[in-house]
Amino acid sequence: MESPQPPVRAKRLNLGSVHNFLKDHGFDYLILFLIGAVIIGLDQWTKALVRARIPPGNDWLPDGLAWLLPYARIRHWHNTGAAFGIFQNGNLVFTILAIIVILLILYYFPRTERNDWWLRVAMAMQFAGAAGNLIDRLVFAQVTDFISVGNFAIFNVADASISVGVAVLLLGVWLKERAEKKSSAINASLKEKVREPIDDEAKSG
Repeated sequence: MESPQPPVRAKRLNLGSVHNFLKDHGFDYLILFLIGAVIIGLDQWTKALVRARIPPGNDWLPDGLAWLLPYARIRHWHNTGAAFGIFQNGNLVFTILAIIVILLILYYFPRTERNDWWLRVAMAMQFAGAAGNLIDRLVFAQVTDFISVGNFAIFNVADASISVGVAVLLLGVWLKERAEKKSSAINASLKEKVREPIDDEAKSG
């Protein structure tokens, strides 16, 4: 008869493991939070200015730039949907989604390669954009938008940060693939040049 096996105990999160993790990845989080703080600060500052100085639904431009009004303007607008005003009245859903995105970035950011700056900058911008709009949703139950260009949807700094972050990510992937193809072509060319003298010696032998 086999002796009963002791129950397997789940590993507990202790202060030592947390300290070691922060020691190993403190620099990674420093980069994430520095980039995030700049963008979030700019986002919240501009939104506060708009809420304080422009009544909801109204437009504003400096006197010297009034000629831009048909093409661009600052418009105080409330958004209960996603970025750029899509999917209105989904504040709770997008609040939950923003929290999930932020937690995923916090988890994956320190696990990315430190020399992959394209990916890191893209993730930091998306983190900041999600956090900037999340603050609005938690405090005001809606997002303040104010950048209006032509007939395009009204957006804010956080929305722009998310979009630019995606563009940076795609550009980084494209440049990385291009560099890898170029490196493969160079290696193949070098191998071919090395093989030629060997083939010549074999033929002469």
